[in-house]
Amino acid sequence: MSKKEIDAARRLMSLMFKAHPWHGVSMGDHAPDLVTAYIEIVPTDTVKYEVDKASGFLKVDRPQRFSNYCPSYYGLIPQTYCGERVAELFGARAGRPDMIGDGDPLDICVLTEKTIPHSDILLTARPIGGFSMADGGEADDKIIAVMRDDAVYGSFTDLKECPAALLDRLHHYFLTYKHAPGSTQHKVEITSIYGRDEAMKVIHASHDDYKQKFPELEFMWPASMNS
Repeated sequence: MSKKEIDAARRLMSLMFKAHPWHGVSMGDHAPDLVTAYIEIVPTDTVKYEVDKASGFLKVDRPQRFSNYCPSYYGLIPQTYCGERVAELFGARAGRPDMIGDGDPLDICVLTEKTIPHSDILLTARPIGGFSMADGGEADDKIIAVMRDDAVYGSFTDLKECPAALLDRLHHYFLTYKHAPGSTQHKVEITSIYGRDEAMKVIHASHDDYKQKFPELEFMWPASMNS
C-alpha cells in the first residue's frame, strides 16, 4: 500500500472505531510539559477500575477496602510503559539497582477542584512531581499532575506547592489501595517524593520504554518527545 492509502485507512479506522486509550490516544503534542491523561478512577468510585490491556475497555479490577477512596482522579498516560528505563531511574533514586518495571502504562494522579462524575474520559494535565513507589520489587511510579486551567490547582508548577494534607492522603491511599477484604498485607512502599524535574525524566523514560516495546506504533508518537 502507498503512504496515501495507509493514511486514508488510518483516518477511516479513527472515524469508525473508538481508540484504545493506551495505544490509540496520543500522549499530547506538548508532552511532557502537558500530557493527556486517561482517567480510570474518580474519588467517588468504590471499586478500582483499570484498562483491560487487550481490549481497551475499562474493567473492574477489585473492590476498594472499606472507605478507602482515591483522593484524586487517577489513570494512565497513553504511550508510556514502565520497563527497563523507568526501573533504572527508580533504582538510581532509591539505591536499588535490582528493580524492574511493572510492565504497565505510567500512572497519573490529577488534581482539580472540579467534580468529574465518572471515569473513562480524557483530560489535559500538567505534571508537577510524583511518588517513587515500589510494588513487590517493581517500579510503579505515580506521577502527580494538575488539570490544565484549573482555578485552584492550575497555577501549580511543582509538587512543593501542594498542600501537605493532600499529599498525606495520596501517600496513605497508595500504601493501602492494594488491600482487598480478606487479603494479607501487600508489599507496597513509597521510597521518596519528587518534583517536576524528576517527573519529566520519568515520563521521558516511560515513553522510551514504550517505543522499544511497541515500535510498530511510531506514527503515533508526538514529535515533542523526540528531543
